[in-house]
Amino acid sequence: MKFQILPVFNTLALAGLTFGVTALRADVTLASPFATHMVLQRDMKVPVWGTADAGEAVTVEFAGQKKTTTATADKTWRVDLDAMATSADSRTMTVSGTKTAQPIKLDDVLVGEVWLASGQSNMVFPVAASGPYGGLINYEGEVAAAKYPTIRMFTGQDTKAHDPAATVSGTWAVCSPDTAGAFSAIGYLFARDLQLQIKVPVGIVCVASGASCAQAWISREALAADAQTKPIIDAFDTRYTLYHSGPDGQAAEAKIRPTPINKARVTRPPAPERDQHMPTVLFNGMINPVLPYAIRGAIWYQGESIDGGTPGLNMYGHLMQILIQDWRGRWNEGDFPFIEVQLPGQKNISNNPIIREQQQTILSMPNTGMVVTIDTGEATNVHPRNKQPTGYRLALVALATAYGQKIEDSGPMFDSVAIEGGNARIKFTHVGGGLVAKGGELKGFQVAGADQKFYDAAAKIDGQTLVVSSPLVSAPVAVRYAWDDFPEGLGCNLYNSYDLPAAPFRTDKWDYPIPGIVEN
Repeated sequence: MKFQILPVFNTLALAGLTFGVTALRADVTLASPFATHMVLQRDMKVPVWGTADAGEAVTVEFAGQKKTTTATADKTWRVDLDAMATSADSRTMTVSGTKTAQPIKLDDVLVGEVWLASGQSNMVFPVAASGPYGGLINYEGEVAAAKYPTIRMFTGQDTKAHDPAATVSGTWAVCSPDTAGAFSAIGYLFARDLQLQIKVPVGIVCVASGASCAQAWISREALAADAQTKPIIDAFDTRYTLYHSGPDGQAAEAKIRPTPINKARVTRPPAPERDQHMPTVLFNGMINPVLPYAIRGAIWYQGESIDGGTPGLNMYGHLMQILIQDWRGRWNEGDFPFIEVQLPGQKNISNNPIIREQQQTILSMPNTGMVVTIDTGEATNVHPRNKQPTGYRLALVALATAYGQKIEDSGPMFDSVAIEGGNARIKFTHVGGGLVAKGGELKGFQVAGADQKFYDAAAKIDGQTLVVSSPLVSAPVAVRYAWDDFPEGLGCNLYNSYDLPAAPFRTDKWDYPIPGIVEN
């Protein structure tokens, strides 16, 4: 499926302080991500674009290259810089136009690796505590140690829109103890651990929005083109029209608005196009303005807001596959790596294991990866503070998928089950140097017979496999592992020799829960 790339531009006059030039502007402008301190992607063409008067000649100069084009009738322009080698040297990009009073100069530009970071509030979650929200474990130490001047982060302002927007407000910041506290914690940890391995500048373009649903990040064209998701965009259009038909319409629309999962945490904006649960609004407000800024890949964290409303749990995997396809088509860089974070454990229905199962379905697509975090959650906190393992695991997957390193980047993943009398033998992929029961005997396993009643089970490592059994199930049919919102009581201590946790799994496809776990 191919989708048309929509042009996006930034009115430079509205961001004069960001670019460090005077408030009096000529007509030439640059798109939102182009600013002082930015990182450009190495080893591939780099689009640079903006607006100018129709017919105006625009020239971009950087790293010994000089590219000239002419603004089209719709006042847009674009040049593609040739692929560039890595450079940590601070250099200046100059953009000038034949009607420009003075050239635009963007200082301190590096060339390295650029990654898009998107998703929900756990991607927004900052390194340092900000009121009741944010703050990694030992964030004071993390901030003090954040002396990485060749790590840069562009943070886009949370913006929703009914139509594709041309701009998103945001700035690039150089990583230091003065700035890192406000960085996306996951974006920072990923960039730091990645840079420690690849030794090049790393730029993160962070465009994320708390409590957002996957469909909010997908273009209208992509949703409308799929038979399963077209009703989502149709319903949105109905709500939009109803709401904007006047006060009576607003009252009627409010009655059909789905109830938030957590009323204390989620406050819905009054208009559908300002609601992060509605389709396409965040694509329009935050993704479209940064297209097609050259990137190596994308990291995504995560997806529980799909629960409790339309279109429901079982659509999440399909929506994420459409999102990946949509973004890849619009960036026009091929199947760039896309790495997601699977939900951690939490005592909240929004962390339903069905969503974790749905998240895993994207692994059928090329150059995708998943980070398991079932061991890092907090019982009553939807924003767990222990994000350091997540950043490290994201970097591992990136090193394997994007940079070709021959490393183990995942914990054990369910492969197959064979019934051997009263035992179930489980095979895995990604066993590394072997399976490990971390901290004692294995926990978190249940088995069921044909009656679909699950009982706690013993699991023992046998070579590269597990043998699972329960004296209460003489003829096992199905096995589940860590299959709970928050499997702390069950345990989830299966790892491989690289200290990477096994992904929760089930071998059945029964409705969940049926009829629930029976405690011994």
